[in-house]
Amino acid sequence: MEIFQWPHLNLLFSSMLIVVVLAADPYSDALLSFKSEIIDPFHNLDDWLEPNSGNPSGKVHACSWSGVKCDNNSTIVIGLNLSTKKLAGKLPGKQFSVFTELVELNISQNSFSGEIPVEIFNLTNLRSLDISRNNFSGHFQGGVTGLQNLVVLDAFSNSFSGPLPVELSKLEFLKVLNLAGSYFSGPIPSAYGFFKRLEFLHLAGNFITGNIPPELGNLQTVTHMEIGYNSYEGNIPWQLGNMSELQYLDIAGSNLSGSIPKQLSNLTKLQSLFLFRNQLTGLIPWEFSRILALTNLDLSDNFISGPIPESFAELKNLRLLSLMYNEMNGTVPDGIAELPSLDTLFIWNNFFTGSLPRNLGKNSKLRWLDVSINSFIGSIPPHICAGDLSRNKFTGGMPSDISQASKLQYFNVSNNPELGGLIPEETWSLPLLQNFSASSCNISGNLPPFKSCRSMLAVELQKNNMSGVVPKSVSHCRALEIINLASNQLNGHIPDELASLPALSVVDLSHNDFSGSIPAEFGKSTNLLLLNVSYNDISGAIPSEKVLQSMGRSAYVGNRELCGAPLRSCSASMSIFGSKGTGKLRLVLLLSAGVTILIAALLFWLVYLRKGNKGQWKMESFIGLPQFTANDVLRSFSSADSMEELPPLSAAVCKAVLPTGITVLVKKIEWEPKRMKVAIEFITQMGNARHRNLIRLLGFCYNNHMAYMLYDYLPNGNLADKVTMPRDWSTKCRIITGIARGLCFLHHDCNPAISHGDLNSSTIVFDDNFEPRLADFGFKYLIEFIKGRSSEAIKDELYMDIYRFGEIILEILTNGRLTNGGEIVQSKPQDVVLREMYSENEATDDSANSLQDEIKQVVDVALLCTRSRPADRPSMKDALKLLSGLKGQGKQ
Repeated sequence: MEIFQWPHLNLLFSSMLIVVVLAADPYSDALLSFKSEIIDPFHNLDDWLEPNSGNPSGKVHACSWSGVKCDNNSTIVIGLNLSTKKLAGKLPGKQFSVFTELVELNISQNSFSGEIPVEIFNLTNLRSLDISRNNFSGHFQGGVTGLQNLVVLDAFSNSFSGPLPVELSKLEFLKVLNLAGSYFSGPIPSAYGFFKRLEFLHLAGNFITGNIPPELGNLQTVTHMEIGYNSYEGNIPWQLGNMSELQYLDIAGSNLSGSIPKQLSNLTKLQSLFLFRNQLTGLIPWEFSRILALTNLDLSDNFISGPIPESFAELKNLRLLSLMYNEMNGTVPDGIAELPSLDTLFIWNNFFTGSLPRNLGKNSKLRWLDVSINSFIGSIPPHICAGDLSRNKFTGGMPSDISQASKLQYFNVSNNPELGGLIPEETWSLPLLQNFSASSCNISGNLPPFKSCRSMLAVELQKNNMSGVVPKSVSHCRALEIINLASNQLNGHIPDELASLPALSVVDLSHNDFSGSIPAEFGKSTNLLLLNVSYNDISGAIPSEKVLQSMGRSAYVGNRELCGAPLRSCSASMSIFGSKGTGKLRLVLLLSAGVTILIAALLFWLVYLRKGNKGQWKMESFIGLPQFTANDVLRSFSSADSMEELPPLSAAVCKAVLPTGITVLVKKIEWEPKRMKVAIEFITQMGNARHRNLIRLLGFCYNNHMAYMLYDYLPNGNLADKVTMPRDWSTKCRIITGIARGLCFLHHDCNPAISHGDLNSSTIVFDDNFEPRLADFGFKYLIEFIKGRSSEAIKDELYMDIYRFGEIILEILTNGRLTNGGEIVQSKPQDVVLREMYSENEATDDSANSLQDEIKQVVDVALLCTRSRPADRPSMKDALKLLSGLKGQGKQ
C-alpha cells in the first residue's frame, strides 16, 4: 500500500510547486518580461533572475533586484530607478499595467529610443517621471493628463519634435517641468501660464519660435525659469515682472529684440538674470537697483547703449557683471568699486571713457576683470588685483600693491604708452604668476630681483625705457620659457644664469646696451628656438654650437666686435682690425668695402625701380621667428621674380627657405597704400593669435603696396587629402575637438574676435603628431578688410564658421562621403541620420552602445551648428562644451 502512496504524494508535491510558481508575483514576471525586450549590453540587470523556489510569504521577489524599490512589507513595487545603466532599445509599455502603485519611475541617462509608450500615462499614482538624457523621438504622446498626481516631469535632452504638449498645463500638482534640449518647435503655449504649483520651468535649447507668451507672467510660484537658446520673435514681455517668486531667469541666445522692460525690476527675489547674446537695444533700466538680491547679471553680446546706471551701487550682492560686446559708453560709476561681493567685471568691447574707479579692487573680492577695447584714460587703480588691461591710455604706473594679489596668474598692461612708472619690487614673488606683459608702456627703472618666480612662464617688457642689469636671481625662474627685453636701455653682461634656464625657448635682448660675450650655456639648451642679441655692444666669438649658429645673421648684427659664424670669421677680423694691421691697410679695405656696399645698394635700388618703386621693404617678426631683415627674406626666394608670379589676393602659396634653414609657406597679398596701416594692424592681430590648433603666422615682409606673409610649413597634408582614409573613433574625436578648440580660440579668446572665413577640409592641416591646425584663418576677412569692408559683418562670418564646422563634423563622420551636407542632414529625420552615422562608424551592433552614445553626441553638435538661422546656432564655446565629454572609446 505504501508503495502505491509515494507516487501520489510526489504528484501532490509537484502540483503544489507548479501552483506556487504559477502564482509567483506579477511584478517580478513583468520586470523579467521588460528585461527581455530591452538591450542590456553591459549586463547591469543580471541580478534580475527568476526565483529558485516559490513565494509562499507573498513577498515580491523583485524587491531584492537592483533599481527596484518596494514598500516596507516588500509586497508592492513603488519605485523603479534604472538611471545610468546603459540600457537601450525601444521602451516596452505593456508591462506597466502591473505597476498601479508606482510612485517613482526613473530611466534617465540611458539610450532608449522611439516614442514614449502611452501605457506610462496610466500610472495614476506616479509622482516623479524622469526620462531625461535618452533618445526618445517623435511627438510627445497625448494622454499625459492621466498622470494626475505627477509632481516632477524631467524629459531633458531627448529628440522630441513637434509642438510642446499643451495638456501638461492641466497637471495641477506639477512643480518641475523640464523639456529642454530636444527639437520641440512652434510657440510656447499660452496655457503654460496657468500652472498652479509650478516652481521650475526649463524649455531651453529647442526650436521654439513665436513670441514669448505674456501669460507666463501669471506663474506666481515659479522660482527658476530657463527658456533661452530658442528663436523667439519680438520683445521680452513686461508681464514677466509679475513672477514674484522668480529667483533665476535665463533667456539668453534667443533672438530677442527691443529694450529690457523696466518691470523686471519688480522681481525683488531675482538672483540671476541672463539675457546675453540677443539683439536687445536701449538703456539698462536704472530701476534694476531695486533687485537687491541680484547676484549675477549678464547682458553681454547685445546692442545695449548708454552708461552703467549709477544706481547699481545699491546692488551689494552683485558678484558677476558682464556687459561686454555692447555699445555702451560713459564712465564706470565709482559705486561699482564699492560693491563688496563683486567677483567678475567684464565690460570689454564697448565705448567707455574716462578713468576706472580709483578704489576698484580695494573693497571687493574682484578676481576676473576685462576692460580692454575701450577708451579709458588715467592711471590703473592702485588696488586692482587681476585682469587684461591692454590697449587703453592708462597713466600713473602699475599698482604698487600688486604683490597682494596672491591668486594673480596673468597680468597684461601692454600698449599703454602713457603708463610709465616702475615695476613694483615684489612683482616676481607672486606665487601663481605665469605671464607678465607690459610692453610699450614707457616703464623705466631697473628690473626687480627675481626672488621667487617658480611659476613664471613669460616676461615681456620690450619697448620700454628700462635700465640697469638683468639680475642673476633670474636663475630662480626655472619654468621660464619666454623673456623679451628688446628695445630698452639695459646694460652689463648677459648673465650665465639666464642662459642656463632649462625651459627657455625665446630670448630677445636686442637693441639694448649689453656688453661682454654671449654665454656659452645658450649653446647647451635643448629648447632654444630664438636668441636675438642684435644691436648691442657684445664682443668676442659666437659660440660654435649649431643651435646658435643657425639663428642667422639678423640675430647678431649691430655688434661691432662680435665675430664667428654666421658673421665674419674671427681670424679675418683679427688680421684686418687687430693691433698688427696697419692703418693704411685698414683704410684701403674700408674704402673697398664702402665701394662694394655702394654698388650693392645701387643694384638693390634698381631692382626696386624695376618693380615700380613700391616703397621700402620692412619686416615684422612674431614669436618663434628669428629677427630677420626684409633683405634676409627677399633673398630667400628662389629668384627675384618668383613671388611676383603668385596671383594677387589668392590662396596660392609658395615654399621658401629662410637663412637659418627654416622652411616657410609664403602667401602674397596686395593693397592700396591708404589701406596699408589697417592691413598691418589686422595682420599683427593674426600673428599674435597663437594656439596649438592654429598654424602660426611667423611674420610678414611688406612695403606700401604688398606683403609676403610667412607661415609654418607643415608637410603632412590636409584633411581633404586624408578624410577618406578609415579612422578609428578616437582619432576622429581628436580631430573634431582639435578643430573646435582652434575655432573657439579665434572666436572667444582673440580680442577682437577673428573669423576663419574659409573653413573647409583643405584649410585644416596636420602637424607631426597628426594634430589638426587651422590654416588661412582670417585671410579672407583680411582681403575684405583691405577693400574697406565694415567690421560689423564679422558676426555673420563667425556664424558661417560655426555652420562650416558642423559640415566638417559630418564630413569626418562619413569618411568624406558627405561634403557640404548641412542642408541634407537637416532635411532628414534624426533617427535616419543617426542610423547612417552608426553604419559609417561600425556602431550598428548591440555591443556598441557606448560608441553610439558618443556618435549621437557629435551628430547633435553638427545638427545644432548647421541650423538654417544663424542666431539658432551655438557659439563655438558652447559647441566645445558639448564635445568636452567625449572619451573616444571606440574601435582602435
